[in-house]
Amino acid sequence: MTPKKKRKKLFTEKTAGYYLVAPAMILIFLIAIWPVLQSFYFSLFDLKLNNPTKSEVHLSYNIDLERYLNNYPFLIGAIDNEIKSGNGAEELQPIKDQLQSLDKKIRSNSEISSKYDSVNDKLMNFEQVTSDLSIAKINRTMAKEYENTSEIINNKIKKLSVKVKLSQEKKLLGLASGYGDALIQPNFIGLQHYKDNLTSSRMWKAIGNTTTFTIISVFVELVLGLAIALLINKAFIGRGLIRASILIPWAIPTAVSALMWKFLYDGQNGIIAKIFADLGLVDQMEKLLVTDTGAMFSVIFSDVWKTTPYMSLLLLAGLQTISDSLYEAASIDGAGKWKQFMKITLPLLKSSILVALLFRTLDAFRVFDLIYVLTGGGPANSTETISILAYKVMFSQTNFGDGSALSVIVFICVAIISMIYIKFLGRDLLNDR
Repeated sequence: MTPKKKRKKLFTEKTAGYYLVAPAMILIFLIAIWPVLQSFYFSLFDLKLNNPTKSEVHLSYNIDLERYLNNYPFLIGAIDNEIKSGNGAEELQPIKDQLQSLDKKIRSNSEISSKYDSVNDKLMNFEQVTSDLSIAKINRTMAKEYENTSEIINNKIKKLSVKVKLSQEKKLLGLASGYGDALIQPNFIGLQHYKDNLTSSRMWKAIGNTTTFTIISVFVELVLGLAIALLINKAFIGRGLIRASILIPWAIPTAVSALMWKFLYDGQNGIIAKIFADLGLVDQMEKLLVTDTGAMFSVIFSDVWKTTPYMSLLLLAGLQTISDSLYEAASIDGAGKWKQFMKITLPLLKSSILVALLFRTLDAFRVFDLIYVLTGGGPANSTETISILAYKVMFSQTNFGDGSALSVIVFICVAIISMIYIKFLGRDLLNDR
């Protein structure tokens, strides 16, 4: 075959390979990368679901016509009533004129005018107004004028209420104060959430708690999992039953397992708390979940109990691939059990250990349900992980923008951990292949 034909064949095979891999890459992008990109996009905005003016992404100035028309006519009516009553007519008339002048400017825009009339008709008929009809875009100049008018009128009415006895003082003050709420300002803040989080002691404490939990629990699980895998890899009577029994803790749903351990750690009736107190691990049963060290120990112990079987299962799969002939040959050469373990088992088990460590480290770093059910992140945030912090900010505080930023930070941490594992633990393995 000529070099030209070889290159053509190689190019054809390479192209076919790309076509075969493309669907998988697209699927990975849609499932894994796209949600992260969405979270990053939302993190660039000051999104707060409990604030109507910040509950959506706004890149430009808008006016909420529903809120405006629920305020403006009543504000004008209240001012008219005060003028007719002779209460501060000289001061209130210019305020009324200023409000009406701004209203004419708002309605002068043909696009806003059509929405204005539609929203007004629906409100008059007590019909529901949808957000796409209620929200109207305005330019920066009009937005600033609206904002300044709202502030000026609010201050004037407050000063007037001190000098003059108004018949509807509370109503007028309330309407004047709420007049400016109809203006929706752009909530794009760029990387401000990341700046705030990176300078937040609470976030760094959460990352510290997460790191402590991950390192200790994964290390203990690796040691115990390897020991169990070596034991159940041997041939003995009832091996199948033992293997199935070991997997029971891992098969229990995490939330159920955490609730079970919460009862076992109970300071009044908890069996495990009583045992730990008798062994001297804690001074009193009650301190197991109400102290910083006791709470962290409790969540780590629970995680080790639940996840060690998973680690042993992964390592057992690796042990099954090692041929018995290697141990027989080493035994003939005079190698003891420890030397066989160091020279045969560990080197050949490296790929399985890498996979087990990688999966468990990523899983432990993203831990949420176990700690959330067991301690809720307490006491005093001593067991609050980065995932629990993100959940609290996003859902409990309804700060969707800041919560999205924390989610992106979790993703970055997980990506860094993955690269470290592959670089330092899997480098030789990948090079050999």
